[in-house]
Amino acid sequence: MKIAVISPNSAHLEDIGRYLQTPNDSRSVALLEGGISKVRVVADQQRPDLIVLDSMCRDLEGLPVLEYVSAQHPHTVIVMLCANHTPEFLIHAMRAGVREVLKSPVTKEVLLSAVERIEQRLGLAARPRDPGTIAAFVPCKGGSGATFIATNLGYQLAADNKKVLLIDLNLQFGDAVLFIHDHKPSTNLGDVARNIQRLDASFLAGNLVKISPNYGVLAAPEDPGQAIEIKPEHIDVLLNVAVNHYDFVLLDAGRVLDAVTIKALDRANYVFPVMQLTLPFVRDANRMISAFRTLGYSKEKIRLLVNRLEKSSELKLSDVERSLGLSAFQTLPNSYEAVAAAANHGRPIASFARTNPVAKALQELAQSLIPPAAESTGLLAKLLRRG
Repeated sequence: MKIAVISPNSAHLEDIGRYLQTPNDSRSVALLEGGISKVRVVADQQRPDLIVLDSMCRDLEGLPVLEYVSAQHPHTVIVMLCANHTPEFLIHAMRAGVREVLKSPVTKEVLLSAVERIEQRLGLAARPRDPGTIAAFVPCKGGSGATFIATNLGYQLAADNKKVLLIDLNLQFGDAVLFIHDHKPSTNLGDVARNIQRLDASFLAGNLVKISPNYGVLAAPEDPGQAIEIKPEHIDVLLNVAVNHYDFVLLDAGRVLDAVTIKALDRANYVFPVMQLTLPFVRDANRMISAFRTLGYSKEKIRLLVNRLEKSSELKLSDVERSLGLSAFQTLPNSYEAVAAAANHGRPIASFARTNPVAKALQELAQSLIPPAAESTGLLAKLLRRG
């Protein structure tokens, strides 16, 4: 449900926004500070299902605006919140198309009750969403490119209209956010862990570095000493919240398989070990994959990524796959200059060099993770199939 809330009172706006949060993001809420003059513009440009107007009940001068919205946008419901209103105003407001008038400042219970009634009437009642997919990226050796792949894959998934969270779990020296953003994060995973009792969707979103409207990064602690404060139970709580609010939760994990990392990998739907085609990488990949098997991870869960692949490589991919007992899920070509330039500018490669082969490989990887849309059975689809 798309909701626009307009009020001249910033404190009321903050309260209403908090009341309207849903655990499954079934409501999109825009909070706008202002008066009756904003209503027409909001209705025309945003076309919300519900407009909530607070503290605009003192006179009848604004009612023509409400009449316009009711006439031009008959599917938009208007609710007013009034501290005081006359019987005359109430009658004219209802004639102008206002559906309900509630007491202001409104309580959470009263507001939610009204919104739920409207959702039911419009057929927009919240439906449970499937939990998000957790994908962990683990370097088989330093310099594998795991962080670059994880951060840029997140950008690509978000570009495909998925809601994405990346958590930097390289707790000692994580720098994932620098690959796609050029500002130092003001908060990080350590801050979330210290306030884990406050964790909900809003608190989590407030601690993210916003990369794009659908993509946020929870940075690693700035001070390595803060990593000691992060416990496996913190990761469990964090992931419980994250999977209920994001389509994809990407974990940029370090090579150290400690209790925190293992807790995260246990929760992951997929674990992506990242390697290159050199002998030291093959050796460490073998050890890493053996560790994953010892942890009980299935072959379907372990998805090997081979980065910086060159056809002229002395080691052949088929030989390495036989050695590891695992086929490569995806390969990414070598394009060092473009990758380095994107990282140096703190920008995703897809926004820096969209036609680059690495950007295209990341797009393919994103598509492989997105479940295919259910086939439409509507009349239009049937007609198209006949044609």
